[in-house]
Amino acid sequence: MSAAKSLYLDIRNRIFEALDTSAVESASKEQLRAQLTNGVDMLVEQMEQPVPAILRRQYVTNLIDELTGLGPLQPLMDDEDITDIMVNGPDNIFIERHGIVEQTDISFVDDKQLRQVAQRIVSRVGRRIDESTPMADARLPDGSRVNAVISPISIDGTAISIRKFKKQSIGLPELVEFGAMSPQMAKVLMIAARCRCNILISGGTGSGKTTLLNGLSQYISEKERILTIEDAAELRLQQPHVLRLETRVSGTEGTGAISQRDLVINALRMRPDRIIIGECRGPEAFEMLQAMNTGHDGSMSTLHANTPRDALARVESMIMMANLNLPLEAIRRTIVSAVNIVIQANRLHDGSRKVTAISEVVGLEGENVVMEDIFRFEADDHQGEGEKISGRFVTPGLMQRSELAKKSKFFGLYNELMAAFR
Repeated sequence: MSAAKSLYLDIRNRIFEALDTSAVESASKEQLRAQLTNGVDMLVEQMEQPVPAILRRQYVTNLIDELTGLGPLQPLMDDEDITDIMVNGPDNIFIERHGIVEQTDISFVDDKQLRQVAQRIVSRVGRRIDESTPMADARLPDGSRVNAVISPISIDGTAISIRKFKKQSIGLPELVEFGAMSPQMAKVLMIAARCRCNILISGGTGSGKTTLLNGLSQYISEKERILTIEDAAELRLQQPHVLRLETRVSGTEGTGAISQRDLVINALRMRPDRIIIGECRGPEAFEMLQAMNTGHDGSMSTLHANTPRDALARVESMIMMANLNLPLEAIRRTIVSAVNIVIQANRLHDGSRKVTAISEVVGLEGENVVMEDIFRFEADDHQGEGEKISGRFVTPGLMQRSELAKKSKFFGLYNELMAAFR
């Protein structure tokens, strides 16, 4: 351990021993900085060690970050170019910047300090993480999504994964600028959202599903009542009539848990026009489809899958998890009658994110679900590893039996929809 780090640890421990927790919580950041500056200066003088003023200021900043923020992670949280922070124990911290993952030179004092940060994060949203509950999902005050895991589940020390919340709102026009989709695709998706199509957004971790869902939600009418259901609330809807619901884990007695399925069932009694589920991952899929089929059209959700067809297969599996003993044909008929459009988002190996397919669910032929691509991304051939992926978005146009075309006529948007394919 370096002499500077050893000195900081000594100062840190002495200050933490003397701090009054209630006084820290009631003090402003300026008051806290003034008090800590005096404390650091006094301790340095007592130790009779020459410590430059710039290093003393750094000590104070570190202490403030630990007391009011996320400790050593705070500078990473303040860097707007960083989208993900991945902590694999106190000495292995990685970030994702512009789609590329890289290791940082930041570290925690020890696993105890790292675990304290994890406990502070989850306690803010009324959750806990300890030996009996070693995993927790939470959100930060700015909306960033957090997952924390401690020992004995995490072998190499406390692990924290943070999906940072973008301060600036990213809509479909911005996604077009980034090259994630074509202007024609954005136009079709805008119309699909306005026409109350039921939409599933499929993709892997970090592919931009939530960003797409937020972008689509901007085209929902302000006259509609929207209910959102999430494990950790991160959707940012701008409409005036939005009610946000969030799941709850069980308490210390092992009771009181409220699942997404419970919330979807309850939401149907709350007179919603649309229900938006942040991520569909279990038995709530059946209630979601029932809602889409019973007057709550225009509902949306995300799920993890690699292709639009895989997405529907995952919905089948999730419905089976509900133990309803429904025959497969009945499940597929429910899916076909409920879901109109599946949007596939992918994070490509060059770090870019693209909408690789927009598919429409056409119907059922025999036992098979029929889907048609409205748009798809075709990558160019002969691209070497490490090169930026190039390609083009292509469309075969709309099928004659397109449900999107029918809905656009009902909403008076048919000509606008057809213009996107010219």
